[in-house]
Amino acid sequence: MQRRTLLHGAFGAVVAVTTGAALASAAGSSGRAEARSTLTLIAPAAAGGGWDGFAREAQQVLRGASIVNNVQVVNIPGAGGTIGLSQFVGQTGSEDTLLVTGGVMVGAIALDEGDTTLADVVPIARLADDFAALVVPADSEIQDLDGFLAAWKENPRGTSIGGGSLGSIDHLMSGRLAQLAGIDPKDLNYIAYSGGGEALNSLLSHTTTAGSSGYNELSDQIEAGTLRALAISSPERLDGIDVPTFTELGVDIAMSNWRGLVAAPGITEEARAEFTAIITEMRESAEWKDTLQRNDWTDSFLTGDDFAQYIADETEQARGIVSDLGL
Repeated sequence: MQRRTLLHGAFGAVVAVTTGAALASAAGSSGRAEARSTLTLIAPAAAGGGWDGFAREAQQVLRGASIVNNVQVVNIPGAGGTIGLSQFVGQTGSEDTLLVTGGVMVGAIALDEGDTTLADVVPIARLADDFAALVVPADSEIQDLDGFLAAWKENPRGTSIGGGSLGSIDHLMSGRLAQLAGIDPKDLNYIAYSGGGEALNSLLSHTTTAGSSGYNELSDQIEAGTLRALAISSPERLDGIDVPTFTELGVDIAMSNWRGLVAAPGITEEARAEFTAIITEMRESAEWKDTLQRNDWTDSFLTGDDFAQYIADETEQARGIVSDLGL
C-alpha cells in the first residue's frame, strides 16, 4: 500500500506540472466565471478513454443545444481518476468547472485508501449507466454462465478473467461473482489491462479464459460472433440486447459503470442550482437522447440528495468488495 501511495504521489506531481496551467486558465483567477458563458469539464483520464469520451459527448451537446456558450475539456489522467479528483478538490469555490466521475473512481478510491474521496466534492448529477458483460471467445468450450462457474470452481487460479484497471467495475464484479459462486475472492485470477484492445487480444488468443468490459465496448465483437456473452450486470434486460442478466440466471449481481458530474467544494447554493439546471437541460435535449442511444448508455438521471446517497451506497459496496478481495 505504501508503494502505491508513493507512485500515486510521484505521478500526481508530474501531472500537476503539465496540467496546472490549463486548470488555472480554465478556472480563471477568481473562479467565479458564469457557467453559462464558459464551462470546463475535467476528464480524469487520458484522451480516448471512457471518461474523456463522456466529457466530449457532453461538450458537444452543451454547445450544440446552445446551453453553454463555450465548453472545454481538460484531461488529468492517472490512478483511476483519483489524481484528477485530488487536483479538483484544490479548486475550492470554482463555479465554472465540473469533474467527470463514475463507478471506476469509486473503486479506485476504495483501493487506494487516500485522503481524498467523493465526500469532498459537491454531487451534481448522475447521467448514464454502462453495464459490464462477461464474455468468452466464440470458440470456447464454455457455452453459458453455469458452464463458466463450473470450470471456475474446478480450477479457480487457472481460470483467468481479463478486464480494466484494478478497482474497476470489471474487477469488482469479478470478485463479487467469485464470492457468490463459493470461490475465495483471494483466489481470483484477475488480469488488469490498461486498454480495451489489449484485453480483447488477450481474450481472443486464449491468454485469458474470460473477459469483462462495458457492453458497448464489446458489442461489435458479440454481434459479429467473435465473442459469446454469458451475462450482463444490468438489473434487468436491456432493450435490443439479447444477453441474460446475472440476476435472471440466479446470481445476485447488478453493477454499473455509471457516469456523472460533480462540482468543487465551497461553491454557493446558487452555483449548485445553476449547475444542476444546466445538466438537467442537457439531459432533456434531443441531442443527449441521441448520445445515449449511440453509446448504448442507459439513462440513470439523479441529482441532489438522491445522487449523494447513491454515491455513499456505491462507496460502501466497493469498500466491502475490496476488503473481501484482500486488496
